[in-house]
Amino acid sequence: MAVFVLVHGAWHDGSAWDAVICRLEGKGHKAFAPTVAGHGKGARKVDRFAVTRINVTHPDCTRSLVESITGNSLSDIIFVGHSFGGMLISKVAEAVPERIRRVVFQNAFVLRDGMSLLDEVPPETAAGFAQLARQSPDNTVIAWC
Repeated sequence: MAVFVLVHGAWHDGSAWDAVICRLEGKGHKAFAPTVAGHGKGARKVDRFAVTRINVTHPDCTRSLVESITGNSLSDIIFVGHSFGGMLISKVAEAVPERIRRVVFQNAFVLRDGMSLLDEVPPETAAGFAQLARQSPDNTVIAWC
């Protein structure tokens, strides 16, 4: 039996992995899909008076995953990250390497040390991300980390 921790991409929450969790648990494994800080329904992105943005940083996202792992006493983890989740699992693996057996990048961003997402994507993709952030109906900002 293995322990899986599945990390969703941007604009998703842990429920994105529900079908995968069902299949893994059906084979006798344990699977967890925490919702990363700043994601999911009801995640506060602006204060209740719409005056101040509540910025959730990349370290906040990483910390939320570390707390989920340690809070649930998980170890010997197969750690899977999708898309934006790939950037997070890299940092979590640095923070708690003794708890992780394997890291799996599933169609994920893998950044070189010291680089940001915008450093790693083509200029037209970076421009597209900027346009999406400007057009966001809830005034959220994409974390470029």
